[in-house]
Amino acid sequence: MPRSKSDVDAALLQKGFLSGEGDHAFFVYHTVDGKKTRARTKTSHGKGFDIGDNLISQMAKQCHLTNAQFKDLVDCPMDRPALEIALVARGIIDPPPAPPVDTTKDGKKQ
Repeated sequence: MPRSKSDVDAALLQKGFLSGEGDHAFFVYHTVDGKKTRARTKTSHGKGFDIGDNLISQMAKQCHLTNAQFKDLVDCPMDRPALEIALVARGIIDPPPAPPVDTTKDGKKQ
């Protein structure tokens, strides 16, 4: 099922992708700490058209997601934390650092 270009663009921007300029609208995913990743895609600058399943599939591959995951990203069941989990699972981004371990007895300072 096609998705409107405006919906795709809005969802990418909402989920942590930043746009760049050029002959197409480029979107590169940035992690929470601002690092660029290999997850990127692009759309045309045109307005008011739908992106068909063939292009959705290509965009999913560029973002290192399955077609279903990309559609969930655009349709909003997938939020930014879920996107990051998917990208960590595929080795595209590093997992967040583990919280510090409490080495005090019963969590109380001695």
